[in-house]
Amino acid sequence: MLIAVLLGFLFALFLVFVGKFFKGKLAVISALVPLALFIYFASFIPQISKGEVISQTHNWVPSFGVNLGFTLDGLSLLFSLMITGIGFLVFAYTASYLKGHKYLDRFYAYLSVFMGAMLGLVLSDNIISMFVFWELTSISSFFLIGFNNTSEASRKSALTALGITGFGGFSLLAGALLLGNMSGTYNIAEMLTMREALVDHQYYVLAVIFIFGAAFTKSAQFPFHFWLPGAMKAPTPVSTYLHSATMVKAGIYLLMRFTPVLGDTPTWNTTLTIIGAITMLYSAIHTLFRTDLKGVLAYSTISALGILVFLIGLGGQAAFLAAAVFIIVHALYKATLFLVTGIIDHQAGTRDVTQLAGLKKMMMPVFIAGFLAAISSAGIPPSIGFLGKELTYEASIHSTGIIILIAVAIVLTKILLLYAGFVAGIKPFTGKLPEKFSEVKMPGPLMWVPPILLAVLGILFGVFPALIESSLVKPVVTALGVDASDIHLALWHGFNTVLVLSLITIGVGILLYFILKPSVKLENKIGKLEPISPEAILKRISYYFTVLSRFWTNVFQNGYLRNYVTTVILFLVILVGYIFFGNSRLVIDHNQLSEITAYEMVVSVILVLGVFYTVFTKSRLAAVAAMGVVGLAICLLFVFYSAPDLAMTQFSIDTLTVILFVLVLYRLPKYLTLSDYKMRIRDGILSLAFGGLICVLALQVLAEPQNSEIGDFYAKNAYIEAHGRNVVNVILVDFRGTDTLIEISVLAIAAIGVFGLLKLRLKSSDRAN
Repeated sequence: MLIAVLLGFLFALFLVFVGKFFKGKLAVISALVPLALFIYFASFIPQISKGEVISQTHNWVPSFGVNLGFTLDGLSLLFSLMITGIGFLVFAYTASYLKGHKYLDRFYAYLSVFMGAMLGLVLSDNIISMFVFWELTSISSFFLIGFNNTSEASRKSALTALGITGFGGFSLLAGALLLGNMSGTYNIAEMLTMREALVDHQYYVLAVIFIFGAAFTKSAQFPFHFWLPGAMKAPTPVSTYLHSATMVKAGIYLLMRFTPVLGDTPTWNTTLTIIGAITMLYSAIHTLFRTDLKGVLAYSTISALGILVFLIGLGGQAAFLAAAVFIIVHALYKATLFLVTGIIDHQAGTRDVTQLAGLKKMMMPVFIAGFLAAISSAGIPPSIGFLGKELTYEASIHSTGIIILIAVAIVLTKILLLYAGFVAGIKPFTGKLPEKFSEVKMPGPLMWVPPILLAVLGILFGVFPALIESSLVKPVVTALGVDASDIHLALWHGFNTVLVLSLITIGVGILLYFILKPSVKLENKIGKLEPISPEAILKRISYYFTVLSRFWTNVFQNGYLRNYVTTVILFLVILVGYIFFGNSRLVIDHNQLSEITAYEMVVSVILVLGVFYTVFTKSRLAAVAAMGVVGLAICLLFVFYSAPDLAMTQFSIDTLTVILFVLVLYRLPKYLTLSDYKMRIRDGILSLAFGGLICVLALQVLAEPQNSEIGDFYAKNAYIEAHGRNVVNVILVDFRGTDTLIEISVLAIAAIGVFGLLKLRLKSSDRAN
């Protein structure tokens, strides 16, 4: 499985060198990568359907308990098949949709990285490695959403999505570390065995909040939902891939994966039920007021995600069964509708549903795909959408709590989703064809075959639900910790309350479609509520935070280095002085101090004189020279106390510093008085306070009992374990290797930033500003 996860990354790296060959007719070959992965994961269906769980573990950072552990069960298999199966169709679709685009190879690289990251996320059994892949999905989606980087709207949407999902990533990391601390392991399978201990732990609620934060931001739950409609600025293949079956369902996967570990408690179930209900109804209502096809699909996607969160919150076999089926239902019809919308936009040049009509005459296969997807979205038999709707209703009306209110909310949501599906899948193709669309042509097979395949699968699985019952649905329910042996999927459940609700949904939904037409007037009405929307509120918070940041920056980052140093030193003096006050056990044992020799006294006097000369001289060149004398005096003290390595380091740094100072001085104006008498007195007092504090700190260290255990350990194991004779180097490279790695990473990031600035080519207007 490791190779399967890495294949997407390897293909992206491969495109860096040979990407130019994938910009023409060979572009469709890229689809072979997800196709091969789909076949690979499909080969596990017989084993998984028998209840087997396949696990693989590869050591990564064993000292921290972090490994690349992968688990393939019913839940991860379903998501892996969606990621690779729909990925295959999106890759093929892209070859025609972005044909001739100069950055087509780059687009495929982003898609491949995203696919690999999603596979790593859903297969990870280690929550830390899951977090790594989680962040990779956020980063790769940032590049995909902002692919049209010449558009300000695309760049803004990409940043918004990255900001929201990035916050969720931070929340997931916090939750992962907290769960690791609570359970003593980062492996999810091991956490499952200690569920009772985790639920009864004092930090359980905090851990759940962190997991919810990650899931709600990724899966666009209220009030974090607004990034998803903005992400519709991305090319249609991105919207199809990210927002039907992959990225937005990552949060759903997270909740489902941790339900057996943290679920089945009032905190877990009640929160998910409430947030899911608010999200599904709020977003479904929004679909009534949108005229952009992608906008309609975006809000219907958010609503569908709310339904899934709602079902996970209900818990139990019926709800988990409904969630498993609805994941498949939504992936099939929503991917189809996005692909159909992309075709319309590509061929007709608009997504405005108020202008689109009659395209059936020009694009009959596309109309068939849109019609079948709309039928599945509406839950009309014989589509699998009907089965998913019935199971959702059944889970809702048999749940404990306010049954009537829950039933009303879910039925109203389904009615509005039927309306949205008909608007996106049927309305652009029916009615009289406007004159301006008379020249619209049928796209190539690479564009219309993928939505047809997905739409037909939606009908096929509805007519023959046994195709997915044992192979996909039952294993998912089992992975959620519920017995699935008595589950049987069937299109017909007889005459009952659920059927009545379904008929009401279909009847009212179709009536609403014929009565209410999308219009700019309706869109403007909902626009009047924009000031109180979650997005507007968060934007205002962001604005005031920016104002505060600017004020803070202007006060402390005022361009004077001495003020920066003063602030840092003052803070340290106050903080360390407060800690020492009342806690210091300063006792000087003169018997432990060595005698002061004559040459030590001479060097110390030279050092003190150098300090005073540096402070009081009016010549900058003389001050630099005096600083050099101070540095050399310190080097001699190191030599006196048998530390030649420190002396050589100090000598090298001090010499280089003096040379650089002298070179800089030639570029500076003559000596200027930039501080008055009072400021110099202030700086002198602060310097004495800081120096005295360091002196007290050093004496405090000398007064502490000596413990050579750590030093002895390093000295004993430096050569045995790290094969190095220089203990200091071994500590830096091996024993404290993580610190060194982080420092190297920081330097590398800084170097990339500097390189980017050096390569930056500003327009003349930008230079003027």
